[in-house]
Amino acid sequence: MDSGIAELSAWGYGLAAAGYVLLFGYLLSRRGQAEGERQPAAIMLGAVLASALWALASLGIVFSAARDFRGAAEVCDALRYAAWYGLILVLLGSGPEKGTRRPLSRPVVLLVGAVALVGVGLRVLVWLAGGLPLVVAKFYLVQSLAMVVVALLLVEQFYRSLATDSRWNVKPLCLGLAAAFVYDLYFYSDALLFGRVDPDVFSVRGFAHALIVPLIALPVNRSRDWTSRLRVSQKVAFHSLALLLSGGYLLFMAGVGYYVRYFGGDWGRALQFALLFMAFLGLCIVAFSGSMRARVRVFLGKHFLSYRYDYREEWLKFTQTLSEQGSPQTMGLHVIKGLADMLESPGGGLWLRDSAAGSFVQTARWNMPAVAAREEAGSPFSHFLTDSGWVVNLEEYRCYSRRYEGLALPDWLGEIPDAWLIVPLLARTEMIGFVVLASARTRIEVNWEVNDLLKTAGRQAAAFLAQLQATEALLEARKFDAFNRMSAFVVHDLKNIVTQLSLMLRNAEKHKDNAEFQEDMLMTVENSVERMRQLMLQLREGATPPGTPVGVNLKLIAERIQKNKAVLGRTVDVDIAEALMTRGHEERLERVLGHMVQNALDATDPRGRVWIRIEKQGGQAMLEVGDTGHGMSADFIRERLFKPFQTTKDAGMGIGAYESSQYINELGGKILVDSVVNQGTRVTVLLPLFEGGSRADLRQQESAA
Repeated sequence: MDSGIAELSAWGYGLAAAGYVLLFGYLLSRRGQAEGERQPAAIMLGAVLASALWALASLGIVFSAARDFRGAAEVCDALRYAAWYGLILVLLGSGPEKGTRRPLSRPVVLLVGAVALVGVGLRVLVWLAGGLPLVVAKFYLVQSLAMVVVALLLVEQFYRSLATDSRWNVKPLCLGLAAAFVYDLYFYSDALLFGRVDPDVFSVRGFAHALIVPLIALPVNRSRDWTSRLRVSQKVAFHSLALLLSGGYLLFMAGVGYYVRYFGGDWGRALQFALLFMAFLGLCIVAFSGSMRARVRVFLGKHFLSYRYDYREEWLKFTQTLSEQGSPQTMGLHVIKGLADMLESPGGGLWLRDSAAGSFVQTARWNMPAVAAREEAGSPFSHFLTDSGWVVNLEEYRCYSRRYEGLALPDWLGEIPDAWLIVPLLARTEMIGFVVLASARTRIEVNWEVNDLLKTAGRQAAAFLAQLQATEALLEARKFDAFNRMSAFVVHDLKNIVTQLSLMLRNAEKHKDNAEFQEDMLMTVENSVERMRQLMLQLREGATPPGTPVGVNLKLIAERIQKNKAVLGRTVDVDIAEALMTRGHEERLERVLGHMVQNALDATDPRGRVWIRIEKQGGQAMLEVGDTGHGMSADFIRERLFKPFQTTKDAGMGIGAYESSQYINELGGKILVDSVVNQGTRVTVLLPLFEGGSRADLRQQESAA
């Protein structure tokens, strides 16, 4: 063999032998296989061991002409094929799920076994005989080709029989084995065709097998079916990585120093020593830096070590929790529970954004006290959560507030004694809410992994909530569409009534003295009035009055409502400490206040009390409508009161409260509700005072009324 080819062969088979030996040692170091996983692992160990022995024997061929090395290499080659046959056959018959792998039929298995047995036996005989005649040599090569073809067919059958989602685990193994078998196919075909072994093909065969060792090793890390994962402690991994980085850094600086010394002239040697000293000093500074060590630990933990959480399991559990809501009102509770379960937290609260009011309000809570205070959307606290997207650790904030630069905690957080973590719910760049989690049952270190998990889960929860809100908005739009269609029918009926009355008026010029016509006219008018009354009961006044807001005397509105209800036999007490004016539409404000009074009367029996109270509070006018009726529950007030088509009345449509809330918000006011079941309700409306109004304007409006 030529010296150049011999050297190339030595390197190739030496690398292959080293690779297989290292892989064999790595497989031995992995332990903890389940009972059903030991057989494939043992067969794979045998295949890797046979491959290592084959590479070592082939390496012996390069350095010695003795027939023993050639015979040993051929026998180990056949054993290697037989072991790979066995591994693939076992894997074909041991799918983790029914239907994912189809085991071969018994005749095919027997044929594969026969090919392997003949190959091993033939090579043992040739080794013992010390050679073989030409005819037997051709049969020997044909049988070798048969072994290669069978191996390729087995790999192809194994890969095709896997489910699509399972191929990722073993794709490198199949690719590596197929590549090696294809090279062997060319090797034996060339030898059979030309009657001799090509030295170049033989020399590169070792390199080919050295290249497939990583492909065989990769599925071992990916798959949990064969062996358990090798674990390395964080301390060992940290020091190993630090040693590796330090060594690489010093080698690099040594190379730079050599370059400086070589091209530095008379100053070269001095510059080299100065450079090496600075490099060593810089390494010491970095090595003893606490922040740098922490960054290395985080980097190592993120990219090299096993994680604390089984993310697949956590994600499936969290998604299942979110999908279990029975109604839109319980969605917030499931978001809290899903996030709390990740950290063993016993409770939490959810604050969602109220777009109309421009603030965040507590909409759900689990084992956490109720908080009535609102968090304004424009507050520094809200801006910090939106801009940073950080999970705020309140314990860390109390000790290291500088880490949360720009964060100002709201006062209402002090009402929650066990508040621990604040998780923002971000949908793209908008925060639709946040969750406050209570302290965990056991001590849990909130590290980068916990923060990443909570931030990602918070984004998924935000997507769920945003989709739910969009669905509710769509449902409301459809209900309004139905309301508009009903309005169209009402307008059509009104048109018919107007047409009928117009016709009657035209005929009255001719028949007004006819007694029968007069009787019919009265009946028609009575019928029209009844029909319009029914239409008005259906429509419930939904239109917005035109015009621009002007100064409105609240005292006059309250007194008119009092008089109107007195005609109907109901008493409304009016307590006006001071005549006040606000900016708005008089008719619409009267309808809003009248709706509140009518709701109070509907909820109160005739023996109960309903009142209107008006007074000045700072720079605002305060209108209070109270009653001693049956009241409302806190859940109804929080979740349904000011939403359209939500009502406690049997015949109500739920439009009035929604319209009132929208209009008061348009005027820059607020509506506050305080109610106790079976005791009564107080609805407080705060409106800005009309700055252009004066006492003369009030007296002028009162005299005109």
